[in-house]
Amino acid sequence: MSNPMVILYSKSKEGALEELGRTEVILNSLNPSWNARINVHYQFEVLQPLVFQVYDIDPQFHDVSEKMLKLEEQQFLGEAVCLLSEVITKPNRLLTLKLGVSEHKLANPSKFGELIVQAEESAGSKAIMEMVFRCSDLEIKDLLSKSENPLIIECFNFSSNGKHDLVGKIVKSVAELEKMHHSQNGENLFVPASTNDSHSKEVLKTQVYVEKYLENNRNTFLDYISSGCQLNFMVAVDFTASNGNPRLPDSLHYIDPTGRPNAYQRAMLEVGDVLQYYDPAKRFPSWGFGARPIDGPVSHCFNLNGSTYQPEVEGIQGIMSAYISALRNVSLAGPTLFDPDGVVTDFQETIDAIIKASDFPLSILVVGVGGADFKEMEFLDPNKGERLESSTGRVASRDMIQFAPMKDVHGSGISTVQSLLAEIPGQFMTYMRTREIQSVS
Repeated sequence: MSNPMVILYSKSKEGALEELGRTEVILNSLNPSWNARINVHYQFEVLQPLVFQVYDIDPQFHDVSEKMLKLEEQQFLGEAVCLLSEVITKPNRLLTLKLGVSEHKLANPSKFGELIVQAEESAGSKAIMEMVFRCSDLEIKDLLSKSENPLIIECFNFSSNGKHDLVGKIVKSVAELEKMHHSQNGENLFVPASTNDSHSKEVLKTQVYVEKYLENNRNTFLDYISSGCQLNFMVAVDFTASNGNPRLPDSLHYIDPTGRPNAYQRAMLEVGDVLQYYDPAKRFPSWGFGARPIDGPVSHCFNLNGSTYQPEVEGIQGIMSAYISALRNVSLAGPTLFDPDGVVTDFQETIDAIIKASDFPLSILVVGVGGADFKEMEFLDPNKGERLESSTGRVASRDMIQFAPMKDVHGSGISTVQSLLAEIPGQFMTYMRTREIQSVS
């Protein structure tokens, strides 16, 4: 019989392991079921490798806390590796893993088995609070101050010119606000005193009351994924002539014989590596634009795989193969419609298409490849420019396009791809909520 315990690690890009938690020890069991829950912070935009290691705990240590056990004194039974996204996209969030040999540890092959991993979303991530406030003895003064407090509730004197004057504020946690509601006690507003002392403040007569406090649960992004929602990755690659001759090393489309990916390949790989786990079929439509196929006119929408009717390819490597094949079978052309130098020559038509697309379950990620000036491209991203308006005066129904230049990945802690992908769950949820589409339990 065995006394198994599981240790969960996260794994960095460099391969370093960080312990996230341990289960309890199950005594004398070959089919243990652990009750311990280990918290893992989910990030949609990055790959999160997890490593599970199983140990047989020596009976002489049964009185020792799991956290204090020295693993080198226990028998290693096996290891399993997966991505967090692999678990949460499975039906019922259940994933069965084969235990095997670790790179650094030895185990008895005859004792290898399976490890079933289940993920569940914490209740706190689903909670939303609705509150109504009221004030008493409100005094209007021409006061304005800035605060670095992370959680504040401010009362302003409204001005039609948009320059609202701060009357006062309170700083409270959600738990304290709930307590205020139940007790019906008020809290005095305060304003920071005009001194260099950051802790000095002037307490006002005005009090804030929590008139209403409701706490409810709502659907989350992971609820929809668990209900069967899938994300399909579609690719469009710029083949216009300003990318440079693909046969020359200074071209943005140059295929390095050593296997080092160019900027286009890196962008497709980094986005695809994350999104592929949310599409069980892993069939990805892939197009090119701005090139002249053999014996044909310039095309601004052709299938990368060379097929006349079928744009889909199998897996991320299928995209890579189709891309390389297309470079051999088309000639980069111009003039351009969507120029990689950052110039959109059909600018208003592009805006009209984006605004029309905002009514559909679609997100657009634009990666600017090369060192050009992308000011016009940044204008298409509503987070970085004015609100988009169509030629007929219509505005987009939601935010659904993100732009970032690929050069930002160099010397930055957050990659271009991460900054783009991080917006997708929010855009997905905006679409679902505005159309009142509920996830299926």
